[in-house]
Amino acid sequence: MEESQDITVNAGDIARLAAVGRAAVSNWRRRHDDFPQPVGGTTSSPLFSLPEVTAWLRRNGKSFEVSLGDLVWQRLRTSVDDLRLGDVVGRVGAFLLFLHREPGAWREHGTRSLPGLASATADLPGSPAPHLDDAALLRLVAELAAERGPLEAFEFLCERYVEAHSRRLSVTRDDVAALMLRLARREGGTVLDPACGVGTLLLSAETSFGQEISETNALLTAVRLLLRGARARIVSGDSLREDGLGGELADAVVCDPPFNERAWGYEELTGDPRWEYGLPPRGESELAWVQHCLARVRPGGLVAILMPTAAASRRPGKRIRGNLLRAGALRAVVTLGPGGPDLWLLRRPDGERPPSRLLVVDASEDLSVVEPAWRAYLDAPEAETSGDSRTVRIIDLLDDEVDLSPARYRPTQGGPDFMRDFTEALDRFRGTSATLSEAPPALELLTERQDLPTTTVGELAKAGLISILQAPPRMSVDEGPLPVLTADDTALGTSPSGRTTLEPALVMIRPGDVVATVLGAVRVITRSGAALGPQLTLYRVDPQRLDPDFLAGFLRSADAARVHPSSSRLDVRRARVPMLPLAEQRRYGSAFRELFALEDRLRETAALGETLIRLGFDGLVDGHLRPCDQGV
Repeated sequence: MEESQDITVNAGDIARLAAVGRAAVSNWRRRHDDFPQPVGGTTSSPLFSLPEVTAWLRRNGKSFEVSLGDLVWQRLRTSVDDLRLGDVVGRVGAFLLFLHREPGAWREHGTRSLPGLASATADLPGSPAPHLDDAALLRLVAELAAERGPLEAFEFLCERYVEAHSRRLSVTRDDVAALMLRLARREGGTVLDPACGVGTLLLSAETSFGQEISETNALLTAVRLLLRGARARIVSGDSLREDGLGGELADAVVCDPPFNERAWGYEELTGDPRWEYGLPPRGESELAWVQHCLARVRPGGLVAILMPTAAASRRPGKRIRGNLLRAGALRAVVTLGPGGPDLWLLRRPDGERPPSRLLVVDASEDLSVVEPAWRAYLDAPEAETSGDSRTVRIIDLLDDEVDLSPARYRPTQGGPDFMRDFTEALDRFRGTSATLSEAPPALELLTERQDLPTTTVGELAKAGLISILQAPPRMSVDEGPLPVLTADDTALGTSPSGRTTLEPALVMIRPGDVVATVLGAVRVITRSGAALGPQLTLYRVDPQRLDPDFLAGFLRSADAARVHPSSSRLDVRRARVPMLPLAEQRRYGSAFRELFALEDRLRETAALGETLIRLGFDGLVDGHLRPCDQGV
């Protein structure tokens, strides 16, 4: 593919495209006099001509390929400074939405169809009708949409944009975002995010509303949702100072608000009717967001909002916390990690008698404990619980501190339960750790690197050796008789944990299928009977020509070679796979299989070790254990 002469790349771009570390690029610049000279940028962050870098890499035998997606991205970055990059990505998103809705217009009329873009995308916030004068860029974007589809093309560009602005943008973790939506929304109900950022919390909602103070991010969110076929209305503006949605009430609210904002509008909003539970102190902007969310959900509707850990105990906010508890609005506080954030789950009062207990959950080691604990609490809010969650009497919380920190209320175990848990954890740790002494696969150390002829996964798919399958869009995994393999199951090597109903569009997994997550976890399936879940890609190989364990190992290696581990998607079609006879593939596959098994044993041993350490500390502190000369 021909690269435009005016496209530039920085050292990080070169490292990512060549699948090496930044240190390698620095070494090339120092050791090779013929390495291309900078054509722009600064001394600390020079820019290089992409065609010159490509030519140099190929002359020196370096593995290098510029995909169409990378070519589009680098052209975007070259066309504008970083501060305006998001605006251009948003305008390209509007163009992709136009292609999605009017596929024949561009195909038949090219750039002459652009006057129709504004009317075709009138539901986007602001005025996204682009002043994109770069016809060559639009043609590249249209090619990318034809290759990947408009949605995947835009997700690729959004991912690159978030990666380039990782210090300016705060993006909710995918697993936390999915959990919040599952906990709060009702089937078929509307979902609101009043601080929607780039839309992460709304991606799985069928009908959503959102507001975002950044016009750029509001546009990105709207494009992401509308390309998914969702019913969405996104506006830009400051939700606390000016509700751009006209006070419309949603069935559920999810929110990851900005933390520690002192200029949130304290002076001008002093008498605002939303402060039903008390005027938020100047330094407690998060409590303003909590009350805004409650004011924008229907009576009986749920709110899931992320909060800094300190918000559960800071003295200035104790009056509002107490009022939220007395009214029955605050129902649960969940610790998501040792350093936070916490997840607060609230329900807007609707006249029913409020519960007398608050659910507190410590999910810092395992997010999967949250949903069962929340469902059980909704069914029986007055019941006492044990384990990682417990219910605390609200009357006991209404003291001088009103401290809601889950760590403060972690249950202490009784004698018989502790003895059983500690003994079981110790036995399992000893049994699992003993298997680590088993030898890893026999691997021969070569004095010189072995270069093997390679092809790509995309080429193998074109040749019919691999079929690439994905789950149907908007697939539910919350209930039903059929088990579903989820992304978490794949990453942890556990049994299918999702449930769904049988539909013709489902992809049923078979033994020998290779399944990969968007984050690069890879598994070879050994049992049938489950459906493929969302955010997973299935590679079904022709076993007479391609060994599945061989493919899985190289897919895993493709992920490990990524320069940016924060990237949320791997372009697996570009992953390189050696071209070897089937017998040799199986030798490699056997070694990869043993390494995967060793990795699983290490992960299990680490988890058991953490449990044993926690029980050991608890036992020594609580008096159930004491040191002895022989050790445990």
